[in-house]
Amino acid sequence: MGDVAVGARSGHDGEEHRGHPVEPDVPVPDGAMTSGNDAAGDEGEQQPRTASAAADGSAARPRNPRSFWKELPILIGIALVLALLIKTFLVQAFSIPSDSMQNTLQQGDRVLVDKLTPWFGSKPERGEVVVFHDPDDWLAGEPTPTPNPVQKVLSWIGLMPSAEEKDLIKRVIGVGGDTVECKGSGPLKVNGKALNEPYVYPGNTPCSVDDQGGQFKVKVPKGFIWVMGDHRQNSRDSRYNQSDRNHGMVPVDKVVGRAIVKAWPINRWGTLPVPDTFDQPGLDQQSSAAASLTAAPQGIAVAAVLPVAVWRRRRTDRSAAANR
Repeated sequence: MGDVAVGARSGHDGEEHRGHPVEPDVPVPDGAMTSGNDAAGDEGEQQPRTASAAADGSAARPRNPRSFWKELPILIGIALVLALLIKTFLVQAFSIPSDSMQNTLQQGDRVLVDKLTPWFGSKPERGEVVVFHDPDDWLAGEPTPTPNPVQKVLSWIGLMPSAEEKDLIKRVIGVGGDTVECKGSGPLKVNGKALNEPYVYPGNTPCSVDDQGGQFKVKVPKGFIWVMGDHRQNSRDSRYNQSDRNHGMVPVDKVVGRAIVKAWPINRWGTLPVPDTFDQPGLDQQSSAAASLTAAPQGIAVAAVLPVAVWRRRRTDRSAAANR
């Protein structure tokens, strides 16, 4: 009592086949319950599976990380793509090729141009320094530099300006609807308001006394801007291109963006804010005109409705009196 032969068919069979493998007389169908010896056999079979699993586990171990030199080309590629996206949609560097914006900008300065805000409908405003594509051969006769391969790569990713793109940089003086005027040596006037221009190159006069275009009075059409260099006597700007197809105006859709920072050389780093003179009261006559136009229809509507309201009121009173 107490000793049980697990999985034996009977006590006799257990004695007869003790120590020998038992061949089943009848094949066991799939899914049938097995005896304890079958379970033991299964446990025996699990040992090689465990070894196989161990082998698989060793194969699934994390691989050694890539070396720095293998990852470097990938990192460079990502950096180039990001730089290209930034150049296209956010900020681009430009080099100042001439002295036309002295002393605000010196020849050889690098400026960063905001290209993002125009995507959201921002338009150039008075006093801003903007970069724009050549509107109508303003740069005719100017020499075109021949960049080396390194400069081509740097210009492609936005770290240097492209030699193929003919761009200019000037200050916005008038926007659509403005009247800009120069008489004698100045001051320069916008919408009848004289500008105080401390940014004009020392020794220059705000207006140039010549018969080439320095004396003018123009009305800026909607969708255009009038630009001038800060070095007034050394800038071929809107004044001296009035014979082109745009009469010296720059189409707004030619504007690349606003120059916001002098980035290089480091000792000239600084922002390019809008001068205070462009915030003087009364300069923006378009706003006051727009306000009067907005108020006028309201006054006309009130004047038209008031007699009708009085007539209806009197008619109601008479009907009430007749019914009494």
